[in-house]
Amino acid sequence: MTLVIHPHFHRRYTGITRHVESVVPELARELETRTIGSHLGPSLPRIRWGELLGRLRREPVVWHAHRNNELLVGMLLRLLGVRMKLVFTRHTSREPSRYTRWLARSADALVALTGEVEEAMAMPSTIVGHGIDLKRFHPPTDREEAWRKLGLGGRYGVGVVGRIRKEKGQGDFIEALRPLLPANPEWKAVLVGLVKGAEQQWVESLRAGLEEQLVLAGEQSVIQPWYQGLSILVHPSYVEGYSLVHVEAMASGCCVVASHLKYLDTLIEHGRTGFFFEPGDVKGLRDLLDMLMRNPERVREVGQNAAEHARSRCGIEHEAHALRDLYTSLLER
Repeated sequence: MTLVIHPHFHRRYTGITRHVESVVPELARELETRTIGSHLGPSLPRIRWGELLGRLRREPVVWHAHRNNELLVGMLLRLLGVRMKLVFTRHTSREPSRYTRWLARSADALVALTGEVEEAMAMPSTIVGHGIDLKRFHPPTDREEAWRKLGLGGRYGVGVVGRIRKEKGQGDFIEALRPLLPANPEWKAVLVGLVKGAEQQWVESLRAGLEEQLVLAGEQSVIQPWYQGLSILVHPSYVEGYSLVHVEAMASGCCVVASHLKYLDTLIEHGRTGFFFEPGDVKGLRDLLDMLMRNPERVREVGQNAAEHARSRCGIEHEAHALRDLYTSLLER
């Protein structure tokens, strides 16, 4: 019997964390799949180090790493397990460092989330896009009520979900909304994500004058209520490997307004399941938000289209099936 391990050696709750929490239970339907590490949901199947080390010597094990440190640990463990296979998923399309390339060469298989990620790695990869748990991410019965429960005021919500950094585009979001929020008192804006250090001062300076209309909600380990409350989800990032935020928001019935990153062409149909603007184009983003904030019914319609599209194509079962095929092919070699 094959044992599959998805390690998680990271202190923060990130998109990769959410991905591991989604894909492991689905993989476990047909393969013995466990997690090891910290900061994961308590319901996930886990394995202790002592049991893992014992089984490494007796049976085939697949170690599926998502970060450099996890792959490095896998390289060390392979010294103990002759039949151990290493799989490494690259989650970003940014140019990898020499160190990352060196680590990646040790893997028996590379997984890229998109063709752009494979091009950046410049190494043969299997392209497997992320799926999501559609039982967790779905539209609310009443979005206005879901927004009210968040306690931010107003009738409708528009926001960004993700770590607050300049390259993530939250500054463009704030500047786009600056003249719109006073003119649309039913709308409230929110930034959901970790902010610290220099970014804290940066975002506070941009927010000056909008303190009553733009809330910094901080990092949230339970993200579903925010997707269900927000009517418009803005994703203004300049670069991204593959963000779960788009798919989670769409499945939750949000109207997604996203910077036009190449890989999103297969996910979002402009004007029907979401909207695009060019990365860094504050005016283009402002024009879209102005149109949508004045037309909540259009927002609702596009969000409904997005949810239907996500449910038909983006379930976690599609990703799990592709990964199981990859694990099987590795062990048969």
